[in-house]
Amino acid sequence: MGQTFVEKIFGAAAGSIVFKKPDLVLSHDNTASIAKTFAQMGGERVFDPAQLVNILDHNAPPTTAKLANDYAAIREFVAFQGVEKFHDAGEGICHQLMSDYARPGMIIVGSDSHTCTSGAFNAFAAGIDRTETAGIWRRGETWFRVPETIKITLRGALQKPVAAKDAALWIMGMIGSDGANYMSIEYHGAGVATLSMAERMTLANLASEMGAKNAVFPPDATPAKFLGEEIAGGVWADPDARYAREIELNLDGIFPVVAAPHHVDNVKSIAAVAGLPIQQGLIGTCTNGRLEDLKIAADIVRGKKIASGFLLLIGPASRQVYLQAIRDGIIETLVEAGANILSPSCGPCLGTGQGIPADGDNVLSTANRNFKGRMGNKNANLYLASPATVAASALTGVITDPRAVAGAEVCPFAKKQSATVDISAGDDRRFDGVWAYQDADNLNTDQMFAGNLTYAISGAEPEKIAPHLLAGFDESFAARVQPGDVLLGGENFGCGSSREHPAVGLAHAGVKAAIVKSVGRIFFRSAINQGLPVIVLPEAVAAYHPGDAVAVDLAAGVVSVGGNEFHFAPLPSKLMEILEARGLVRWMKRGAS
Repeated sequence: MGQTFVEKIFGAAAGSIVFKKPDLVLSHDNTASIAKTFAQMGGERVFDPAQLVNILDHNAPPTTAKLANDYAAIREFVAFQGVEKFHDAGEGICHQLMSDYARPGMIIVGSDSHTCTSGAFNAFAAGIDRTETAGIWRRGETWFRVPETIKITLRGALQKPVAAKDAALWIMGMIGSDGANYMSIEYHGAGVATLSMAERMTLANLASEMGAKNAVFPPDATPAKFLGEEIAGGVWADPDARYAREIELNLDGIFPVVAAPHHVDNVKSIAAVAGLPIQQGLIGTCTNGRLEDLKIAADIVRGKKIASGFLLLIGPASRQVYLQAIRDGIIETLVEAGANILSPSCGPCLGTGQGIPADGDNVLSTANRNFKGRMGNKNANLYLASPATVAASALTGVITDPRAVAGAEVCPFAKKQSATVDISAGDDRRFDGVWAYQDADNLNTDQMFAGNLTYAISGAEPEKIAPHLLAGFDESFAARVQPGDVLLGGENFGCGSSREHPAVGLAHAGVKAAIVKSVGRIFFRSAINQGLPVIVLPEAVAAYHPGDAVAVDLAAGVVSVGGNEFHFAPLPSKLMEILEARGLVRWMKRGAS
Protein backbone atom coordinates (compact mmCIF):
# COMPACT_ATOMS: atom_id res chain seq x y z
CA MET A 1 0.00 0.00 0.00
CA GLY A 2 1.20 3.51 -0.81
CA GLN A 3 2.12 6.19 1.72
CA THR A 4 0.88 9.71 2.32
CA PHE A 5 3.27 12.67 2.45
CA VAL A 6 3.62 12.58 6.24
CA GLU A 7 4.06 8.81 6.33
CA LYS A 8 6.99 9.21 3.94
CA ILE A 9 8.46 12.15 5.88
CA PHE A 10 8.40 10.24 9.17
CA GLY A 11 8.93 6.74 7.82
CA ALA A 12 6.01 5.39 9.81
CA ALA A 13 2.31 4.68 9.48
CA ALA A 14 -0.38 7.11 10.61
CA GLY A 15 -0.94 6.89 14.35
CA SER A 16 2.68 6.00 15.13
CA ILE A 17 4.78 8.02 17.59
CA VAL A 18 8.25 8.83 16.29
CA PHE A 19 11.15 10.98 17.48
CA LYS A 20 12.84 13.14 14.84
CA LYS A 21 15.34 15.98 14.62
CA PRO A 22 13.66 18.94 12.85
CA ASP A 23 15.65 20.70 10.15
CA LEU A 24 14.49 24.11 11.41
CA VAL A 25 13.06 25.39 14.70
CA LEU A 26 11.35 28.78 14.46
CA SER A 27 10.73 31.23 17.29
CA HIS A 28 9.92 34.94 17.40
CA ASP A 29 9.43 37.43 20.24
CA ASN A 30 8.78 34.44 22.49
CA THR A 31 12.49 33.56 22.15
CA ALA A 32 13.06 35.54 25.36
CA SER A 33 10.66 33.30 27.29
CA ILE A 34 11.98 30.14 25.61
CA ALA A 35 15.53 31.06 26.61
CA LYS A 36 14.45 31.21 30.28
CA THR A 37 12.82 27.77 30.03
CA PHE A 38 15.94 26.46 28.24
CA ALA A 39 18.04 27.66 31.20
CA GLN A 40 15.60 26.01 33.65
CA MET A 41 16.21 22.74 31.77
CA GLY A 42 19.92 23.11 32.45
CA GLY A 43 20.71 24.32 28.97
CA GLU A 44 23.79 26.42 28.27
CA ARG A 45 24.55 25.90 24.59
CA VAL A 46 21.84 24.94 22.13
CA PHE A 47 22.14 21.49 20.57
CA ASP A 48 22.49 22.81 17.00
CA PRO A 49 22.55 26.57 16.25
CA ALA A 50 21.89 25.81 12.58
CA GLN A 51 18.41 24.52 13.51
CA LEU A 52 17.33 27.85 14.99
CA VAL A 53 15.50 30.62 13.14
CA ASN A 54 14.76 33.66 15.34
CA ILE A 55 12.62 36.54 14.05
CA LEU A 56 11.44 39.61 15.97
CA ASP A 57 7.98 40.38 14.60
CA HIS A 58 5.06 40.04 16.98
CA ASN A 59 5.51 43.43 18.66
CA ALA A 60 7.87 45.07 16.19
CA PRO A 61 8.90 47.72 16.91
CA PRO A 62 8.52 47.10 20.67
CA THR A 63 5.41 48.64 22.22
CA THR A 64 6.62 48.65 25.85
CA ALA A 65 9.90 48.96 27.73
CA LYS A 66 9.59 45.32 28.82
CA LEU A 67 9.35 44.19 25.20
CA ALA A 68 12.30 46.38 24.25
CA ASN A 69 14.30 44.69 27.00
CA ASP A 70 13.17 41.29 25.71
CA TYR A 71 14.39 42.24 22.24
CA ALA A 72 17.76 43.28 23.66
CA ALA A 73 18.02 39.99 25.54
CA ILE A 74 17.18 38.03 22.38
CA ARG A 75 19.89 39.82 20.41
CA GLU A 76 22.40 38.88 23.11
CA PHE A 77 21.16 35.29 23.17
CA VAL A 78 21.43 34.66 19.42
CA ALA A 79 24.89 36.26 19.35
CA PHE A 80 26.07 34.09 22.25
CA GLN A 81 24.63 30.93 20.68
CA GLY A 82 25.99 31.67 17.21
CA VAL A 83 22.55 31.69 15.57
CA GLU A 84 22.96 32.97 12.02
CA LYS A 85 19.29 32.82 10.96
CA PHE A 86 18.26 35.90 12.92
CA HIS A 87 16.01 38.73 11.70
CA ASP A 88 15.60 41.90 13.73
CA ALA A 89 12.50 44.06 14.15
CA GLY A 90 11.14 45.43 10.90
CA GLU A 91 12.54 42.74 8.62
CA GLY A 92 9.23 40.95 8.47
CA ILE A 93 6.69 38.51 9.83
CA CYS A 94 8.25 35.15 10.63
CA HIS A 95 6.08 33.02 8.32
CA GLN A 96 6.86 35.27 5.38
CA LEU A 97 10.59 35.25 6.11
CA MET A 98 10.57 31.47 6.38
CA SER A 99 10.37 31.47 2.58
CA ASP A 100 14.12 32.22 2.78
CA TYR A 101 14.69 28.86 4.49
CA ALA A 102 11.85 26.40 3.89
CA ARG A 103 12.66 23.81 1.25
CA PRO A 104 10.95 20.66 -0.02
CA GLY A 105 11.15 17.63 2.23
CA MET A 106 12.22 19.54 5.35
CA ILE A 107 10.78 18.99 8.83
CA ILE A 108 10.04 22.41 10.33
CA VAL A 109 8.55 23.21 13.73
CA GLY A 110 7.93 26.59 15.29
CA SER A 111 6.60 28.15 18.46
CA ASP A 112 3.71 29.67 16.53
CA SER A 113 0.61 27.91 15.28
CA HIS A 114 0.91 29.31 11.75
CA THR A 115 4.27 27.63 11.15
CA CYS A 116 2.20 25.42 8.84
CA THR A 117 2.54 28.22 6.22
CA SER A 118 5.84 26.67 5.10
CA GLY A 119 3.95 23.64 3.84
CA ALA A 120 3.42 25.67 0.68
CA PHE A 121 7.06 24.82 -0.10
CA ASN A 122 6.49 21.06 0.24
CA ALA A 123 7.93 21.00 3.76
CA PHE A 124 6.34 19.34 6.76
CA ALA A 125 5.73 22.37 8.97
CA ALA A 126 3.83 22.41 12.27
CA GLY A 127 3.40 24.59 15.33
CA ILE A 128 4.56 23.61 18.81
CA ASP A 129 4.70 25.48 22.11
CA ARG A 130 7.50 27.36 23.86
CA THR A 131 8.43 24.66 26.33
CA GLU A 132 8.77 22.06 23.59
CA THR A 133 10.88 24.51 21.58
CA ALA A 134 13.24 24.86 24.55
CA GLY A 135 13.42 21.08 24.72
CA ILE A 136 14.52 20.87 21.08
CA TRP A 137 17.15 23.55 21.68
CA ARG A 138 18.40 21.27 24.48
CA ARG A 139 18.21 17.84 22.79
CA GLY A 140 17.79 18.53 19.07
CA GLU A 141 14.73 16.32 18.64
CA THR A 142 11.09 16.01 19.62
CA TRP A 143 8.22 13.55 19.34
CA PHE A 144 5.65 13.48 16.55
CA ARG A 145 2.43 11.59 16.18
CA VAL A 146 2.18 10.73 12.49
CA PRO A 147 -1.21 12.18 11.53
CA GLU A 148 -3.95 10.78 9.36
CA THR A 149 -4.40 12.74 6.13
CA ILE A 150 -7.17 14.58 4.32
CA LYS A 151 -6.77 14.77 0.55
CA ILE A 152 -8.25 17.91 -1.01
CA THR A 153 -8.38 17.78 -4.80
CA LEU A 154 -8.67 21.17 -6.49
CA ARG A 155 -10.32 21.49 -9.90
CA GLY A 156 -10.50 24.51 -12.19
CA ALA A 157 -9.18 27.95 -11.28
CA LEU A 158 -10.21 30.87 -9.06
CA GLN A 159 -12.20 33.52 -10.94
CA LYS A 160 -10.53 36.81 -9.90
CA PRO A 161 -11.11 38.76 -7.73
CA VAL A 162 -12.10 35.58 -5.88
CA ALA A 163 -9.01 34.71 -3.85
CA ALA A 164 -7.25 31.89 -2.06
CA LYS A 165 -8.56 33.41 1.18
CA ASP A 166 -12.10 32.80 -0.07
CA ALA A 167 -11.16 29.19 -0.89
CA ALA A 168 -9.67 28.63 2.57
CA LEU A 169 -12.72 30.09 4.32
CA TRP A 170 -14.92 28.03 2.00
CA ILE A 171 -13.19 24.83 3.13
CA MET A 172 -13.55 25.85 6.78
CA GLY A 173 -17.22 26.48 6.21
CA MET A 174 -17.56 22.95 4.88
CA ILE A 175 -15.54 20.98 7.41
CA GLY A 176 -15.54 23.28 10.45
CA SER A 177 -12.69 24.61 12.55
CA ASP A 178 -12.18 21.12 13.96
CA GLY A 179 -12.73 19.27 10.69
CA ALA A 180 -9.04 18.45 10.29
CA ASN A 181 -8.09 18.07 13.96
CA TYR A 182 -4.59 16.63 14.33
CA MET A 183 -4.54 15.76 10.63
CA SER A 184 -2.35 16.52 7.65
CA ILE A 185 -3.91 18.19 4.61
CA GLU A 186 -2.58 17.42 1.12
CA TYR A 187 -3.58 19.60 -1.82
CA HIS A 188 -3.87 17.70 -5.12
CA GLY A 189 -5.36 18.14 -8.57
CA ALA A 190 -5.01 20.27 -11.68
CA GLY A 191 -6.19 23.33 -9.76
CA VAL A 192 -2.98 23.35 -7.71
CA ALA A 193 -0.96 24.43 -10.75
CA THR A 194 -3.15 27.55 -11.11
CA LEU A 195 -2.19 28.78 -7.62
CA SER A 196 0.75 31.14 -7.08
CA MET A 197 3.13 30.76 -4.14
CA ALA A 198 1.32 33.59 -2.36
CA GLU A 199 -1.99 31.77 -2.76
CA ARG A 200 -0.50 28.48 -1.61
CA MET A 201 0.95 30.19 1.46
CA THR A 202 -2.49 31.56 2.32
CA LEU A 203 -4.11 28.13 2.06
CA ALA A 204 -1.32 26.46 4.04
CA ASN A 205 -1.43 29.23 6.67
CA LEU A 206 -5.12 28.68 7.37
CA ALA A 207 -4.72 24.93 7.90
CA SER A 208 -4.17 25.78 11.56
CA GLU A 209 -7.68 27.23 11.73
CA MET A 210 -9.08 23.89 10.53
CA GLY A 211 -7.35 22.15 13.42
CA ALA A 212 -4.77 20.58 11.12
CA LYS A 213 -1.24 19.69 12.14
CA ASN A 214 0.06 20.75 8.74
CA ALA A 215 -0.87 21.35 5.12
CA VAL A 216 1.33 20.64 2.14
CA PHE A 217 1.57 21.23 -1.59
CA PRO A 218 3.48 19.15 -4.15
CA PRO A 219 7.06 20.03 -5.18
CA ASP A 220 6.05 21.23 -8.65
CA ALA A 221 7.33 24.05 -10.87
CA THR A 222 5.75 26.87 -8.84
CA PRO A 223 8.03 26.75 -5.75
CA ALA A 224 11.02 26.16 -8.05
CA LYS A 225 10.20 29.34 -9.97
CA PHE A 226 9.58 31.31 -6.77
CA LEU A 227 12.82 30.16 -5.15
CA GLY A 228 14.79 30.59 -8.36
CA GLU A 229 16.48 27.27 -7.88
CA GLU A 230 16.15 23.62 -8.75
CA ILE A 231 13.83 21.70 -6.47
CA ALA A 232 15.68 18.94 -4.62
CA GLY A 233 14.49 16.57 -1.94
CA GLY A 234 10.81 16.93 -2.71
CA VAL A 235 8.42 14.39 -1.18
CA TRP A 236 4.95 13.52 -2.34
CA ALA A 237 2.26 10.97 -1.64
CA ASP A 238 1.97 7.72 -3.59
CA PRO A 239 -0.99 7.41 -5.99
CA ASP A 240 -2.39 4.54 -3.93
CA ALA A 241 -2.00 6.22 -0.52
CA ARG A 242 -4.89 5.72 1.88
CA TYR A 243 -6.69 8.82 3.21
CA ALA A 244 -8.96 9.41 6.18
CA ARG A 245 -11.11 11.68 4.03
CA GLU A 246 -11.16 12.95 0.47
CA ILE A 247 -12.69 16.26 -0.67
CA GLU A 248 -13.04 17.66 -4.18
CA LEU A 249 -13.35 21.42 -4.66
CA ASN A 250 -14.17 23.25 -7.88
CA LEU A 251 -12.28 26.54 -7.68
CA ASP A 252 -14.39 27.98 -10.52
CA GLY A 253 -17.49 27.79 -8.35
CA ILE A 254 -16.14 29.67 -5.33
CA PHE A 255 -17.32 33.21 -4.71
CA PRO A 256 -16.33 35.84 -2.08
CA VAL A 257 -17.17 34.95 1.52
CA VAL A 258 -16.47 36.20 5.03
CA ALA A 259 -16.02 34.52 8.40
CA ALA A 260 -18.37 36.34 10.77
CA PRO A 261 -17.83 36.84 14.52
CA HIS A 262 -16.65 35.18 16.61
CA HIS A 263 -15.24 32.09 14.94
CA VAL A 264 -13.43 31.18 11.75
CA ASP A 265 -15.96 28.61 10.58
CA ASN A 266 -18.94 30.95 10.86
CA VAL A 267 -18.68 31.45 7.10
CA LYS A 268 -21.24 33.48 5.15
CA SER A 269 -21.58 34.68 1.59
CA ILE A 270 -20.98 38.37 0.96
CA ALA A 271 -24.66 38.62 0.06
CA ALA A 272 -25.64 37.51 3.55
CA VAL A 273 -23.76 40.38 5.20
CA ALA A 274 -23.57 42.97 2.40
CA GLY A 275 -24.24 46.51 3.57
CA LEU A 276 -23.09 45.94 7.16
CA PRO A 277 -21.27 49.12 8.30
CA ILE A 278 -17.53 48.63 8.83
CA GLN A 279 -15.33 51.05 10.76
CA GLN A 280 -11.91 49.49 10.23
CA GLY A 281 -10.07 47.29 7.75
CA LEU A 282 -6.74 45.47 7.94
CA ILE A 283 -4.84 44.13 4.92
CA GLY A 284 -1.71 42.28 5.89
CA THR A 285 -0.58 39.65 8.45
CA CYS A 286 1.10 36.32 7.73
CA THR A 287 -2.04 35.28 5.86
CA ASN A 288 -2.40 38.10 3.33
CA GLY A 289 0.43 40.63 3.55
CA ARG A 290 2.29 39.57 0.43
CA LEU A 291 2.99 41.71 -2.63
CA GLU A 292 0.13 40.13 -4.60
CA ASP A 293 -2.29 41.01 -1.81
CA LEU A 294 -1.20 44.65 -1.62
CA LYS A 295 -1.38 44.97 -5.41
CA ILE A 296 -4.93 43.60 -5.47
CA ALA A 297 -5.96 46.21 -2.89
CA ALA A 298 -4.16 49.03 -4.73
CA ASP A 299 -5.83 48.14 -8.04
CA ILE A 300 -9.25 48.40 -6.38
CA VAL A 301 -8.70 51.76 -4.62
CA ARG A 302 -6.59 53.43 -7.34
CA GLY A 303 -7.86 56.95 -8.02
CA LYS A 304 -10.51 56.68 -5.28
CA LYS A 305 -10.82 57.60 -1.61
CA ILE A 306 -11.71 55.33 1.28
CA ALA A 307 -14.99 56.13 3.03
CA SER A 308 -15.10 58.94 5.57
CA GLY A 309 -14.45 57.64 9.08
CA PHE A 310 -13.05 54.35 7.83
CA LEU A 311 -9.59 53.35 9.14
CA LEU A 312 -7.70 51.23 6.61
CA LEU A 313 -4.47 49.66 7.87
CA ILE A 314 -1.90 48.10 5.55
CA GLY A 315 0.77 45.79 6.98
CA PRO A 316 3.33 44.47 4.47
CA ALA A 317 4.48 40.99 5.46
CA SER A 318 8.16 41.87 5.15
CA ARG A 319 10.57 44.71 4.46
CA GLN A 320 11.25 43.18 1.05
CA VAL A 321 7.52 43.24 0.25
CA TYR A 322 7.32 46.82 1.54
CA LEU A 323 10.23 48.00 -0.63
CA GLN A 324 8.91 46.28 -3.74
CA ALA A 325 5.47 47.77 -3.15
CA ILE A 326 7.11 51.21 -2.99
CA ARG A 327 9.03 50.60 -6.22
CA ASP A 328 5.85 49.39 -7.97
CA GLY A 329 3.82 52.44 -6.85
CA ILE A 330 1.50 50.26 -4.75
CA ILE A 331 2.21 52.08 -1.49
CA GLU A 332 1.72 55.47 -3.13
CA THR A 333 -1.66 54.37 -4.48
CA LEU A 334 -2.80 53.06 -1.10
CA VAL A 335 -1.65 56.17 0.78
CA GLU A 336 -3.30 58.49 -1.72
CA ALA A 337 -6.55 56.61 -1.17
CA GLY A 338 -6.26 57.26 2.58
CA ALA A 339 -4.65 54.09 3.93
CA ASN A 340 -2.23 53.93 6.86
CA ILE A 341 0.96 51.92 6.25
CA LEU A 342 2.35 50.00 9.23
CA SER A 343 5.74 48.44 9.85
CA PRO A 344 5.89 44.70 9.08
CA SER A 345 4.57 43.19 12.31
CA CYS A 346 2.01 40.85 13.85
CA GLY A 347 0.84 43.49 16.33
CA PRO A 348 -2.48 44.52 14.75
CA CYS A 349 -3.58 40.90 14.28
CA LEU A 350 -2.71 39.87 17.83
CA GLY A 351 -3.91 43.06 19.47
CA THR A 352 -0.53 44.07 20.87
CA GLY A 353 0.32 46.82 18.40
CA GLN A 354 -1.32 49.57 16.40
CA GLY A 355 -4.89 49.37 15.18
CA ILE A 356 -6.85 48.28 18.25
CA PRO A 357 -10.54 48.88 17.42
CA ALA A 358 -13.07 50.77 19.53
CA ASP A 359 -15.99 49.21 21.40
CA GLY A 360 -18.71 48.17 18.99
CA ASP A 361 -16.52 48.55 15.89
CA ASN A 362 -16.98 46.13 13.04
CA VAL A 363 -13.59 45.22 11.56
CA LEU A 364 -12.94 43.52 8.23
CA SER A 365 -9.54 41.82 8.28
CA THR A 366 -7.39 39.58 6.11
CA ALA A 367 -5.96 37.94 9.25
CA ASN A 368 -6.53 34.34 10.24
CA ARG A 369 -8.56 34.61 13.46
CA ASN A 370 -11.64 36.48 14.58
CA PHE A 371 -12.01 35.23 18.15
CA LYS A 372 -13.51 37.68 20.58
CA GLY A 373 -10.75 40.05 21.74
CA ARG A 374 -8.33 38.91 19.05
CA MET A 375 -7.36 42.42 17.91
CA GLY A 376 -7.15 43.73 21.46
CA ASN A 377 -10.79 44.59 22.22
CA LYS A 378 -13.33 41.92 23.13
CA ASN A 379 -16.11 44.42 22.49
CA ALA A 380 -15.30 44.67 18.77
CA ASN A 381 -16.61 42.38 16.02
CA LEU A 382 -14.09 40.84 13.63
CA TYR A 383 -14.90 39.60 10.14
CA LEU A 384 -12.33 37.78 8.01
CA ALA A 385 -12.14 38.28 4.26
CA SER A 386 -9.81 38.54 1.28
CA PRO A 387 -7.74 41.66 0.46
CA ALA A 388 -10.11 42.38 -2.44
CA THR A 389 -13.15 42.33 -0.17
CA VAL A 390 -11.47 44.54 2.44
CA ALA A 391 -10.37 47.06 -0.19
CA ALA A 392 -13.80 47.20 -1.85
CA SER A 393 -15.48 47.64 1.53
CA ALA A 394 -13.03 50.40 2.51
CA LEU A 395 -14.35 52.48 -0.40
CA THR A 396 -18.00 52.11 0.62
CA GLY A 397 -17.76 51.84 4.41
CA VAL A 398 -19.94 48.71 4.33
CA ILE A 399 -19.22 45.07 3.48
CA THR A 400 -19.09 45.01 -0.30
CA ASP A 401 -18.68 42.23 -2.86
CA PRO A 402 -15.44 42.99 -4.74
CA ARG A 403 -17.07 41.77 -7.93
CA ALA A 404 -19.66 44.55 -7.50
CA VAL A 405 -22.36 42.10 -8.56
CA ALA A 406 -25.66 42.35 -6.73
CA GLY A 407 -27.46 39.27 -5.50
CA ALA A 408 -24.54 36.86 -5.09
CA GLU A 409 -25.85 33.43 -4.23
CA VAL A 410 -25.89 32.17 -0.67
CA CYS A 411 -23.13 29.78 0.41
CA PRO A 412 -23.92 26.15 -0.42
CA PHE A 413 -22.99 25.08 3.10
CA ALA A 414 -24.92 26.01 6.21
CA LYS A 415 -22.32 25.74 8.93
CA LYS A 416 -23.92 26.70 12.21
CA GLN A 417 -22.25 29.37 14.28
CA SER A 418 -19.87 27.92 16.85
CA ALA A 419 -21.47 26.92 20.12
CA THR A 420 -18.92 28.64 22.33
CA VAL A 421 -20.76 29.98 25.35
CA ASP A 422 -19.78 32.96 27.48
CA ILE A 423 -20.11 32.32 31.18
CA SER A 424 -20.35 35.19 33.63
CA ALA A 425 -19.43 35.05 37.29
CA GLY A 426 -23.09 34.41 38.08
CA ASP A 427 -23.32 31.22 36.01
CA ASP A 428 -21.71 28.56 38.20
CA ARG A 429 -20.28 25.58 36.28
CA ARG A 430 -18.27 24.02 39.14
CA PHE A 431 -19.85 21.02 40.86
CA ASP A 432 -17.89 19.13 43.52
CA GLY A 433 -14.54 19.77 41.88
CA VAL A 434 -15.73 19.31 38.29
CA TRP A 435 -15.84 22.26 35.88
CA ALA A 436 -18.68 21.46 33.47
CA TYR A 437 -17.89 23.19 30.17
CA GLN A 438 -18.98 20.27 28.00
CA ASP A 439 -21.41 22.38 25.95
CA ALA A 440 -18.76 24.99 25.11
CA ASP A 441 -17.35 24.01 21.73
CA ASN A 442 -14.34 25.85 20.33
CA LEU A 443 -13.18 27.21 23.69
CA ASN A 444 -10.06 28.91 22.35
CA THR A 445 -6.73 30.03 23.77
CA ASP A 446 -7.66 33.72 23.49
CA GLN A 447 -10.57 33.11 25.87
CA MET A 448 -8.29 31.12 28.16
CA PHE A 449 -5.62 33.83 28.25
CA ALA A 450 -5.95 37.12 26.38
CA GLY A 451 -3.60 37.59 23.44
CA ASN A 452 -2.67 41.15 24.44
CA LEU A 453 -1.18 39.76 27.68
CA THR A 454 1.03 37.22 25.94
CA TYR A 455 4.20 39.31 26.04
CA ALA A 456 3.41 41.25 29.19
CA ILE A 457 3.38 37.97 31.14
CA SER A 458 5.84 35.21 30.36
CA GLY A 459 4.85 31.57 30.10
CA ALA A 460 7.51 31.01 32.76
CA GLU A 461 5.48 33.08 35.27
CA PRO A 462 2.53 30.82 36.21
CA GLU A 463 1.69 32.82 39.31
CA LYS A 464 1.09 35.89 37.10
CA ILE A 465 -0.94 33.88 34.58
CA ALA A 466 -3.25 32.52 37.28
CA PRO A 467 -5.44 35.64 37.84
CA HIS A 468 -6.22 35.86 34.11
CA LEU A 469 -6.92 32.18 33.50
CA LEU A 470 -10.10 31.63 31.43
CA ALA A 471 -11.09 35.27 32.09
CA GLY A 472 -12.48 35.67 28.57
CA PHE A 473 -14.86 32.77 29.11
CA ASP A 474 -15.64 32.19 32.80
CA GLU A 475 -14.88 35.15 35.05
CA SER A 476 -15.16 33.00 38.17
CA PHE A 477 -12.67 30.31 37.22
CA ALA A 478 -9.36 31.87 38.30
CA ALA A 479 -10.60 32.72 41.79
CA ARG A 480 -12.33 29.40 42.44
CA VAL A 481 -10.28 26.65 40.79
CA GLN A 482 -8.79 24.18 43.29
CA PRO A 483 -5.98 21.61 43.08
CA GLY A 484 -7.41 18.26 42.01
CA ASP A 485 -10.28 19.76 40.02
CA VAL A 486 -11.27 18.09 36.74
CA LEU A 487 -12.33 20.07 33.70
CA LEU A 488 -14.86 18.77 31.17
CA GLY A 489 -14.66 20.39 27.72
CA GLY A 490 -16.56 20.32 24.44
CA GLU A 491 -15.42 19.94 20.86
CA ASN A 492 -12.14 21.47 19.69
CA PHE A 493 -11.09 22.41 23.22
CA GLY A 494 -8.05 24.71 23.26
CA CYS A 495 -8.18 25.64 19.59
CA GLY A 496 -6.38 28.75 18.38
CA SER A 497 -2.82 29.94 18.87
CA SER A 498 0.28 28.11 20.11
CA ARG A 499 0.13 30.22 23.28
CA GLU A 500 1.20 27.93 26.15
CA HIS A 501 -0.07 30.20 28.92
CA PRO A 502 -3.45 28.40 29.33
CA ALA A 503 -1.77 25.01 29.78
CA VAL A 504 0.83 26.52 32.13
CA GLY A 505 -1.92 28.16 34.19
CA LEU A 506 -4.14 25.09 34.40
CA ALA A 507 -1.22 22.89 35.42
CA HIS A 508 -0.08 25.47 37.99
CA ALA A 509 -3.61 25.60 39.41
CA GLY A 510 -3.42 21.86 40.01
CA VAL A 511 -6.12 20.78 37.57
CA LYS A 512 -5.89 16.99 37.58
CA ALA A 513 -7.06 16.46 34.01
CA ALA A 514 -9.09 17.90 31.18
CA ILE A 515 -11.56 15.40 29.69
CA VAL A 516 -12.85 16.68 26.36
CA LYS A 517 -14.89 15.71 23.30
CA SER A 518 -11.99 16.72 21.04
CA VAL A 519 -8.93 18.92 21.45
CA GLY A 520 -6.85 21.47 19.56
CA ARG A 521 -3.62 19.77 18.50
CA ILE A 522 -1.12 22.32 19.84
CA PHE A 523 -3.00 22.68 23.12
CA PHE A 524 -2.79 18.91 23.61
CA ARG A 525 0.98 18.95 23.14
CA SER A 526 1.36 22.01 25.33
CA ALA A 527 -0.70 20.45 28.11
CA ILE A 528 1.40 17.28 28.11
CA ASN A 529 4.57 19.39 28.20
CA GLN A 530 3.24 21.17 31.30
CA GLY A 531 2.23 17.93 33.04
CA LEU A 532 -1.51 18.38 32.44
CA PRO A 533 -3.27 15.24 31.11
CA VAL A 534 -5.80 15.85 28.34
CA ILE A 535 -8.09 12.88 27.66
CA VAL A 536 -10.24 12.76 24.53
CA LEU A 537 -13.26 10.75 25.62
CA PRO A 538 -16.49 12.25 24.25
CA GLU A 539 -18.71 9.51 25.66
CA ALA A 540 -17.49 10.22 29.19
CA VAL A 541 -18.11 13.95 28.74
CA ALA A 542 -21.62 13.28 27.40
CA ALA A 543 -22.40 10.97 30.34
CA TYR A 544 -21.72 13.62 32.97
CA HIS A 545 -24.56 15.18 34.97
CA PRO A 546 -24.05 17.91 37.58
CA GLY A 547 -23.06 16.32 40.85
CA ASP A 548 -21.58 13.14 39.33
CA ALA A 549 -18.26 12.05 40.80
CA VAL A 550 -15.45 12.00 38.22
CA ALA A 551 -12.25 9.97 38.73
CA VAL A 552 -9.26 9.53 36.43
CA ASP A 553 -6.78 6.64 36.39
CA LEU A 554 -4.12 7.47 33.79
CA ALA A 555 -2.12 4.28 34.24
CA ALA A 556 -5.15 2.04 33.74
CA GLY A 557 -6.69 4.24 31.03
CA VAL A 558 -10.00 4.61 32.84
CA VAL A 559 -12.31 7.56 33.53
CA SER A 560 -15.20 6.99 35.93
CA VAL A 561 -18.25 9.25 35.68
CA GLY A 562 -21.08 8.72 38.14
CA GLY A 563 -19.91 5.14 38.70
CA ASN A 564 -19.75 4.30 34.98
CA GLU A 565 -16.34 3.46 33.52
CA PHE A 566 -15.00 4.70 30.20
CA HIS A 567 -11.74 3.42 28.76
CA PHE A 568 -9.06 5.17 26.72
CA ALA A 569 -5.67 4.17 25.32
CA PRO A 570 -2.89 5.06 27.80
CA LEU A 571 -0.22 7.44 26.53
CA PRO A 572 3.18 6.14 25.31
CA SER A 573 5.71 5.58 28.09
CA LYS A 574 7.86 8.67 27.36
CA LEU A 575 4.83 10.95 27.49
CA MET A 576 3.74 9.30 30.75
CA GLU A 577 7.23 10.02 32.09
CA ILE A 578 6.74 13.71 31.25
CA LEU A 579 3.38 13.76 33.07
CA GLU A 580 4.80 11.95 36.08
CA ALA A 581 7.66 14.46 36.22
CA ARG A 582 5.01 17.25 36.15
CA GLY A 583 6.19 18.64 32.83
CA LEU A 584 8.91 18.67 30.21
CA VAL A 585 11.17 21.08 32.12
CA ARG A 586 11.40 18.83 35.20
CA TRP A 587 11.74 15.76 32.96
CA MET A 588 14.69 17.38 31.19
CA LYS A 589 16.30 18.52 34.43
CA ARG A 590 16.27 15.05 35.92
CA GLY A 591 18.35 13.84 32.96
CA ALA A 592 15.82 12.05 30.80
CA SER A 593 17.46 9.89 28.17
